[in-house]
Amino acid sequence: MSGIREVVPGITVSTSKIMLTNSIILSSEGEAFLIDPAWMPDELEAIGDFLLEQDLKVLGGFATHAHHDHLLWHPSFGKAPRWASALTAELATNHRAGLIAALGPDFPASLTDLMGRVHQVPGTIPEECKPAGIDIEQIVHDGHSPGHTALWLPQQRVLIAGDMLSDVELPLPLHPGGLVAYQQGLEVLAPFARKAEIIIPGHGHIGTDPGQRLDADRAYLDEFLRHGTSDDPRIGNPGMAEAHKRLQEQTQNPREW
Repeated sequence: MSGIREVVPGITVSTSKIMLTNSIILSSEGEAFLIDPAWMPDELEAIGDFLLEQDLKVLGGFATHAHHDHLLWHPSFGKAPRWASALTAELATNHRAGLIAALGPDFPASLTDLMGRVHQVPGTIPEECKPAGIDIEQIVHDGHSPGHTALWLPQQRVLIAGDMLSDVELPLPLHPGGLVAYQQGLEVLAPFARKAEIIIPGHGHIGTDPGQRLDADRAYLDEFLRHGTSDDPRIGNPGMAEAHKRLQEQTQNPREW
């Protein structure tokens, strides 16, 4: 495991050895709220150990989108409500079998049973599910996936971006709307990225450069739409050359997108 560390007071991040996946723990006055806890069994257990060591009671959780590495839970977290956007909750329910299969046959049954058991958030996240004094604003769009949700923490000026604005991953438009939907998602995120002091992506490094990451993603998409390719240096990162090639194959005539 790459480690569990406090980013700013009340915001702790656990980074997985798999794809630099970030799990976020919001805490205050002995209470905690979990965002996208992930994703190997020992890493989920380590998050549970941290909560126990810090004497934190989990009041709620949130899944930013309906992909298997963002819908996990652990028995040690308790039975607090787990929230998501309407589309994310619907997809997690309707595609539960496929999401479980994506974890692999050796994933413990005690964890696969908890996979994806999220519910549509009732407007705003209920106050009783959040630690005292922590405001959480939802930013819902369809950029990376249908119903993808970023979370904005206005007091700390922290943007939890889900699987967008990564320093190691290219834009990955996994929505029927393709590149156009992704561009629209970036525009929704833009005002928050411009005022954020810290960015926490779903995969990648925590940074103080959200505006630069927004510009990099816009530039990649613009270049791809114009020329069908890009010289973005992230293409050289693990798995990204393949993702870039898949996007080229899916977009036979990018100028018409």
